[in-house]
Amino acid sequence: MESLYLLYGQESYLLNDTVKKIKKSFDKLIEGINFIKIDESNVNELISNIETPCFGFDKKLIIVKNSGLLRKEGKKKNSSVLNLIDSVSEYIVENIETIKQDNIIVFIEQEVEKNKLFKTIDEYGKVFNFEPEKLPNLIKRIKGISMAYKVEISDYNAQYLVECCGTSLQDIINELRKLIEYVGENGTIEKQDIDILVTKQIDSVIFDLTDNLGKKNIKKAMEVFYNLIYQKEPVQKILITLYNHFKKLYITKIALRCNENITEALKLKPNQTFLVSKYSTQAGYFSEIELRKILEEFSNLDYNYKNGVIDLNVGIESILCRYC
Repeated sequence: MESLYLLYGQESYLLNDTVKKIKKSFDKLIEGINFIKIDESNVNELISNIETPCFGFDKKLIIVKNSGLLRKEGKKKNSSVLNLIDSVSEYIVENIETIKQDNIIVFIEQEVEKNKLFKTIDEYGKVFNFEPEKLPNLIKRIKGISMAYKVEISDYNAQYLVECCGTSLQDIINELRKLIEYVGENGTIEKQDIDILVTKQIDSVIFDLTDNLGKKNIKKAMEVFYNLIYQKEPVQKILITLYNHFKKLYITKIALRCNENITEALKLKPNQTFLVSKYSTQAGYFSEIELRKILEEFSNLDYNYKNGVIDLNVGIESILCRYC
């Protein structure tokens, strides 16, 4: 096992699982003795904690989480933080053999900038970037977990589960546990089970709503909208999500007309490319002029709502009915 790590990225499940494995390498962890937590509030004590002996133990674990030393920021770091970055980096270089003997240091961030400390950790330790996995890997994981519980799920339904709850492994596993418990050993997870049990993300629900709009099924479209209200989704959030969704359909429509790459036009991440076919299909339900007018109506609704002219719920219902 290494003595110096940097773990970062958006996939918190895999990151936290790695931290658990590192912790398991210790027989016993006692906070303040051989287990030290460092964050932004006490980051100035990092070097002194590295130097302090872990009395009664061979090594100590130091978790440096959201310390600000590696965080990617829009604004320039102040001089004291920059000085601390230099000090910690230089200390690691000068004392790496002692660190290897007495410590395991784990830096954790969501986003990082490749500054002096990053390069030092990369040279003397291990750097892991935990990004959301692509769809084929997610399907493989879903099927593997299901199989471990003697439950079947097809590739199609595994992908549908991802479409419903997003690409976060923690969210997927939470929803999959419910489904496995529901169908039981030797059972099979079907699409209707996912529809009944899975808590869908709002983006997935908006896809459902738009499908019904495009198919001119006003009753079903309004049911989806009212269900969002019933689930206490803020109506402002619904409006923003609708606007962003139809903006992507508009961009897709233009990209198709101009024979451009839709993935690049929508700025989709590598693990989101499976959405291209969904956006393309839904863009086909509307003309380019209709999509532009819908966006204008959403913008006008937002303006009129803020000026007390119209109720937001009524305004959204009106727009949905007009284009159904």
